[in-house]
Amino acid sequence: MAPSGSRSIKRGCQRVLYWIPVLFIALIVAWSYYAYVLQLCVVSIEDTGEKVIYLLVYHVVFIMFVWAYWQTIFTKPMNPLKEELLEREDRGESQQEILRRIAKDLPIYTRTNSGAIRFCDRCQLLKPDRCHHCSVCDKCILKMDHHCPWVNNCVGFSNYKFFMLFLAYSLLYCLFITATDLQYFIKFWTNGLPDTQAKFHILFLFFSASMFSVSLASLFIYHCWLVCKNRSTLEAVRAPVFRHGTDKNGFSLGFSKNFRQVFGDEIKYWPIPVFSSLGDGCSFPTCLVNLDPEQPSSPNGSNSANKGAAEGCQFLSKPLRESQSRLLTSTPSWSESNSAADKDKKGASNPGMTIENEA
Repeated sequence: MAPSGSRSIKRGCQRVLYWIPVLFIALIVAWSYYAYVLQLCVVSIEDTGEKVIYLLVYHVVFIMFVWAYWQTIFTKPMNPLKEELLEREDRGESQQEILRRIAKDLPIYTRTNSGAIRFCDRCQLLKPDRCHHCSVCDKCILKMDHHCPWVNNCVGFSNYKFFMLFLAYSLLYCLFITATDLQYFIKFWTNGLPDTQAKFHILFLFFSASMFSVSLASLFIYHCWLVCKNRSTLEAVRAPVFRHGTDKNGFSLGFSKNFRQVFGDEIKYWPIPVFSSLGDGCSFPTCLVNLDPEQPSSPNGSNSANKGAAEGCQFLSKPLRESQSRLLTSTPSWSESNSAADKDKKGASNPGMTIENEA
């Protein structure tokens, strides 16, 4: 009882500490609201028209920024289905046999560095493509990008669009404050402002907004590049491994489809922090289609090709057909039956699978 109680206390303390960066951001944003609305617009700006325009635009950007930040923080990351948990049955099967049976008809294309099926020992489940185990959340996260301490959450399939909008609106928020505060920042140094506490808020508001703009701009540009390439941060650091080897562009379908995979098909939802990403987070179309040597040979007599694959021969990849590249619409789901999966494959089945545990 004592060890479990100490672990519970430790986890509780860690959960409190994880919220400190979020609290810091919240305090900065609250102070910026006070400094901009009250000290700059209400106290320092004398022109009524300028004051009204600044306040209207500021509050629109502020609301969108807070909304996107809220969604990024409190949207729970999606985890693999419970049906994919590894459960030993009374059949005398080894773990490798169970893994092979479960993974046989699943749309899994990525492998470990050694070419084995990716399996999480901690969660005891097969990892879908682009899924990784987060050591902070202690869970497997679908299409995990990274764990962000500034939102105290994993950024993945369920909230990556919100994270992108959070970066965009926070950058716009800082740039707007910097641009509208600039003339009053200059007046501070030319003694053009009244000698009140407002001028110090104006001074620090400009410095903080401009510094945050630089860091946010670099981060936002980097993630825009990732979206265009259809990569996560983890995949940019270490390219995903397919049957034929590593391929950093394995999930890239072209700029338009890559963008719509994150933001959706309907333009009206792109700038709004509501979920509109395409797919289920478990399966993703790839630009590679390889034959599986473990599947039965096709009626047209491709036994020699399958035999060559079983002996280690790598098949040349071919471009994804339009019906296949339509984002996730023709990809079999994790809960589909074997017959449905076989029907969708139509001769181009999953890559060959070797089995090995991976944490």
